[in-house]
Amino acid sequence: QVQVMESGGGLVQPGGSLTLSCAASGRIFVINAMGWYRQTPGNQRDLVATITDDGKINYSDSAKGRFTLSRGNKRVHLQMLSLKPEDTSVYYCYVCANASPSAGCDAYWGQGTRVTVSS
Repeated sequence: QVQVMESGGGLVQPGGSLTLSCAASGRIFVINAMGWYRQTPGNQRDLVATITDDGKINYSDSAKGRFTLSRGNKRVHLQMLSLKPEDTSVYYCYVCANASPSAGCDAYWGQGTRVTVSS
């Protein structure tokens, strides 16, 4: 099994910044992609940013220019600048990992960390 641990959410004023961190552990042969999605009540879970094992980063339109995704060893960090009230959401870390050389890529999710942007 793969465990996904998130940290870094909280309350911040508009225009402020936060950094979210995510670490994957457990039975991992290779991580194909990691990143962040977000979800508000009654809505679908939407992409924020993901990074593949070869370093390709995909940002949502709302994240471009304000958010920066970086990667470490089985970790990702999402630096969020110039936060807006509409960024308020629960942010979920996403991991797509293979448990063995012959296994396919399975998706794993963290439990979510809440970000609230409010004055």
